[in-house]
Amino acid sequence: MSKRSFSLHSPLDMHIHFREGAMLRRVAPLSAETFAGGVIMPNLVPPVDNLDRLERYEREVREAVDGHAFEPYMTLFMRPYTESELASMKDRIIGVKLYPEGVTTHSDGGVGDLRDVERTLALMQDMDIRLMVHGESTDFVMDRESAFLPVYEDLATRFPRLAIVMEHITTREAAALLDRHENLYATVTLQHLMITLDDVAGGLLNPHLFCKPIAKRPEDRDALLALALEAHPKLVFGSDSAPHPVDKKECAGCAAGVFTAPIALQMLVGLFEEHGALDRLQAFVSNNAKRIYGVAPPEKTVVFEKTGAVIPERYGDVIPMYSGRELDWKVAEAR
Repeated sequence: MSKRSFSLHSPLDMHIHFREGAMLRRVAPLSAETFAGGVIMPNLVPPVDNLDRLERYEREVREAVDGHAFEPYMTLFMRPYTESELASMKDRIIGVKLYPEGVTTHSDGGVGDLRDVERTLALMQDMDIRLMVHGESTDFVMDRESAFLPVYEDLATRFPRLAIVMEHITTREAAALLDRHENLYATVTLQHLMITLDDVAGGLLNPHLFCKPIAKRPEDRDALLALALEAHPKLVFGSDSAPHPVDKKECAGCAAGVFTAPIALQMLVGLFEEHGALDRLQAFVSNNAKRIYGVAPPEKTVVFEKTGAVIPERYGDVIPMYSGRELDWKVAEAR
């Protein structure tokens, strides 16, 4: 007999974009309703790369999620930092996010040459500050993650005490890399567990499935899904939920990003149930992250019921992944 009710305890989203201003106030509560915490990305304009900017942005995030049991884990945008700068912010951040210059949204001020941040990486290793990386090169779009993997290997070897998180991995090669270096970890998104490039551009172009890194081949999706379904101890869920107004998605030169935050858990419950792995979902969306990142999120129990629900067409002016699609599971209660 199939399960009709299911619960998760303090689920975590370890990679999420909240934006600022009106967009932040619209989307942050949608995450805070069901997640107990999330890693907040720093690639704003201007980026979060100094103490004043960090304090102001954290205050804005906390105001947006007020009333919910949700802990925002803040990050810094990678640039050359001094020891005193890192010391002043160490206790307020969960890591420093490295964006190669120009590879994704708001990364124009990213790192063009890793030699420019060598000293910062050494300081981070000594100060036990984790490195979080958008791992893409500027090669042919389908090869950008694979081309970046030697950089991960080099960093993991030269900085063996530096915890390195490969963000939103998309390839079977990246999945295999997890077990080759003790200090490498990874996040993976909902969309990369479910779709391939064919879903994005195999028929009519679907801009609401376009993201960076772009979805890859079936064998890549299958390798990632296998890791998630076994709740690999070095893999955690990070939605990379990235809201854009509809006019920025349904246009020429559309923005990269898939908005999944309000429906990610419901879809994951359905996906793991489909593969007979519901008993491992708790580790994938919470327990692994608590152990790897050393966090103690607020207590929250999310109860799901298999009574069906329809994904809303819009949340304000943001269209979610699979808008209008029927789901088997809905959130019945979050307490």
